[in-house]
Amino acid sequence: MKTQLTIALILLLAFSSIQAQVGYQRDSLQIKAYATIDYVDGNATSIKVKHVFCDYCSEYQKEKISEEAKRQTFLIRNAKGVRMLNGLYRHAVYIRVSKEDFANLKEEEEKNENQDESNENASNKY
Repeated sequence: MKTQLTIALILLLAFSSIQAQVGYQRDSLQIKAYATIDYVDGNATSIKVKHVFCDYCSEYQKEKISEEAKRQTFLIRNAKGVRMLNGLYRHAVYIRVSKEDFANLKEEEEKNENQDESNENASNKY
């Protein structure tokens, strides 16, 4: 009886910890981007984002994700395993963003478009 209760308790704890580990996956998105760092004489001369892999993103969202990928690539440009004397370093950036924040990016874009349209209508009146 005690062994069955102990086994049941262990299994219960194991299953609860499994659910806790995948909690972030339920409410966030992971987006991949490719960036490159061009090195000349050991110094990073340019950082470019080549591609953002997001089928469901609008252009505005891709632009914001691209900015974040460029920022993250900039932060690692002098890391020991990344830095090179001359050449091009290719970097895969994985950006995790909550679904709620991602939706707010979309709303922000629509607000900006509506504001631009209202500004155009106001300028046409005069």
